[in-house]
Amino acid sequence: MAAGGSLSRSERKAAARAEMLRQEELRERRRQVSRVLQTAAAERSAEDTLLLGECEDVVRDLERRRKKREGQRRRQEEVCDEPQELKRKVSELAAAVRRARHMVVYTGAGISTAASIPDYRGPNGVWTLLQKGQSIRAADLSEAEPTLTHMSIACLHKHKLVQHVVSQNCDGLHLRSGLPRAAISELHGNMYIEVCTSCTPNREYVRVFDVTERTALHRHDTGRTCHKCGTLLRDTIVHFGEKGTLRQPLNWEAATEAATKADVILCLGSSLKVLKKYPRLWCMSKPPSRRPKLYIVNLQWTPKDELAALKLHGKCDDVMRLLMEELGLEIPCYDRTQDPIFALAVALRPEEEGSHSRKPVAPPWGLEGGRQVDPDSLLPPAPLPGGWFGRGCAKGCKRRKAN
Repeated sequence: MAAGGSLSRSERKAAARAEMLRQEELRERRRQVSRVLQTAAAERSAEDTLLLGECEDVVRDLERRRKKREGQRRRQEEVCDEPQELKRKVSELAAAVRRARHMVVYTGAGISTAASIPDYRGPNGVWTLLQKGQSIRAADLSEAEPTLTHMSIACLHKHKLVQHVVSQNCDGLHLRSGLPRAAISELHGNMYIEVCTSCTPNREYVRVFDVTERTALHRHDTGRTCHKCGTLLRDTIVHFGEKGTLRQPLNWEAATEAATKADVILCLGSSLKVLKKYPRLWCMSKPPSRRPKLYIVNLQWTPKDELAALKLHGKCDDVMRLLMEELGLEIPCYDRTQDPIFALAVALRPEEEGSHSRKPVAPPWGLEGGRQVDPDSLLPPAPLPGGWFGRGCAKGCKRRKAN
């Protein structure tokens, strides 16, 4: 050994070789145990039984890993309630909606799959396909329209049965369904909105095309400039690994206030794997008896299932159709001529006409391009008395009967 107690170079090499041999021996032992465990117990030899007895720690570790894999696989499986069971659950949900004093809806990618927009964690979701090494089909979001679920939520808000909507989606379909801006918190942004952060308050520009063509993680400039100050505009998208700081359209203030007041939270089409990381949305600082009752509509497992008052395994459109029938409300059809995006859109200036190549949302018959809107008119509205969304539903509000 060298002076000072340190190992010599040859001793370090010998120790490294010994460690490599030990690790290889351990790997071989794990492979042997794994092969034995895959053999039916009745078919194992005496040597196999002896090996398992000598390697109890390895057996325990392999069993733990196997159970973990099975659990992960089960969580990814889609489960559908039987029609009668789903209808029974929807009746229970409808009763909760009627009783709710302040209901908030949390939405995820699952409410937009009916509009041919892929979700993330479903069997054909973006993350699922990427993990399998498969390619992702590019979706033309300009052709997407609000789904039955989007229109149902807008109707429930109109009838004061839903006070606020917190969405993880960037597709802008809640806005296009007619839901008021103040009633939506788009936590991850809106693909149709770009903003000037140099103006105070921030100046918004609603477009009829996807403004994110040139943007990416930590790179948000869209290439266009503010009509007033000339500063580069940026998109509003919050990517994974980023923290959203824009006031609008994220509207965190309203989302937090809505969660604080909520007595019922309805989660539609969200895996909740991202939303669970936002403690402000779940009132976890309150004692369990004072937290909002949680209702979840999803085909897959979510990390909030054990806390839910009710879990409905069904597609969002199917559940919302049954729910609206139970409530006696007619689901409005999406009408492109009433789509707010065309009324809110700020037309490009002549020099900006070539600033994007994304396909715009096709205007309704008789409306060419977008109307010129003053960006000042798009600034966030002042809070209503009692909060961003008013005082809530008065008891006994009238409901239209479904035809």
